[in-house]
Amino acid sequence: MPRFGSAQFAFPEFSGATRRLILWNLVAYFVLLLATTARLDTLLTLISHLALRPDMVFAGEIWQPLTYSLVHPALLGTLFELLSLWFLGGLLESMHGSRWLDGLYLVSVLGAALTAVVIFAIGYKLGSPQPLITIYGCMGGIFGMLTAIAVLHGDLQFQLFFVIGIKAKYLAIIYTLIALAQTFGEQRIYAFAQLGGALAAILYVRSSPRRGFGFALSERWYGLRNQYYRWKRRRAASKFQVYMKKQGRTVRFDGQGRLIDEDDVKHDDRKRWN
Repeated sequence: MPRFGSAQFAFPEFSGATRRLILWNLVAYFVLLLATTARLDTLLTLISHLALRPDMVFAGEIWQPLTYSLVHPALLGTLFELLSLWFLGGLLESMHGSRWLDGLYLVSVLGAALTAVVIFAIGYKLGSPQPLITIYGCMGGIFGMLTAIAVLHGDLQFQLFFVIGIKAKYLAIIYTLIALAQTFGEQRIYAFAQLGGALAAILYVRSSPRRGFGFALSERWYGLRNQYYRWKRRRAASKFQVYMKKQGRTVRFDGQGRLIDEDDVKHDDRKRWN
């Protein structure tokens, strides 16, 4: 059973993708704080269009499922989210790498937003529209990280309230049950969004490459590029063979379009038979 021991009270190293995500959210928080303090109405209006409102997504503000996670209006809520992001993100990054963590966070944030939009659309279609609420903050991404830890490292133990030891899988179950209970209240869209982030994280964990989709796509791109260069080399080799044949000489190339030295071939044949 994996355990942290005395390290349960220590936060992971502040670096890589975890640091980048925290700094993005921290800068966004202070921009909103500055706009509120200085009463910059234009900036506040702009920020209000970055938070997620399902009805506004259907009105054309399709960027909200990405930008809502950067909107943080409350100090304590922001502090809790950033500390959770630091701890959970740093833990996952140390085990699976930065690219994998970036993909998990993005998928969880989008999964939470799309779930909220779908629930709103279903309610509107059935004639029982849901209460209009504004969703903000990165709890969808954080819940996705906690779910990923529960799926991959379920026996890892955390310290609840710095006193009670609890396994990651049980902590994720507790948060899930709380979210399910909230689906019967007025904040049901927010609760469904959290559950959607958790479900998206599970799908990502089950289907993503070991080092993340970004790394897999880059590897695929380099593979396609190398195939193109090999095809050009073989094509040039074929043209060169035709040209040399017209000059009364014969040259040979291998399957990669590289010239075969006849002296080396004869030398290898002599070594083989001797």
